[in-house]
Amino acid sequence: MAGFTVCNQTLDVVNVALGEEVDGQFQTDGWWTIGANRCVDVIRSELASRYVYIYATDVFGNAILKGATEMCVDRRRFTIRGIGNCWERGYIAARFHEVDTLDQVRWTMFLRRSGP
Repeated sequence: MAGFTVCNQTLDVVNVALGEEVDGQFQTDGWWTIGANRCVDVIRSELASRYVYIYATDVFGNAILKGATEMCVDRRRFTIRGIGNCWERGYIAARFHEVDTLDQVRWTMFLRRSGP
């Protein structure tokens, strides 16, 4: 039983990074590559936090979601503890989209392209 699933409903392959609170500190993880009309379980256990943060790009690096919460990502596969001072720590600052899971133990997020 997956805790958080991301479904790509665009016509493009997308790359997804995840932000969540782990042991009292925010952490980001990435990347999951999700093909068109496919789903991937990015959190495999029941959700422990109400809020999950998602950053998604197309294969050209263009953001698919609009987000307001700045967290860190890297170019290659990563796990980053803490969300501050991204540039100083050698990471890239990205704006993650906040998902309110309403305290559910499982949640599915659907990615769709918005506008041109």
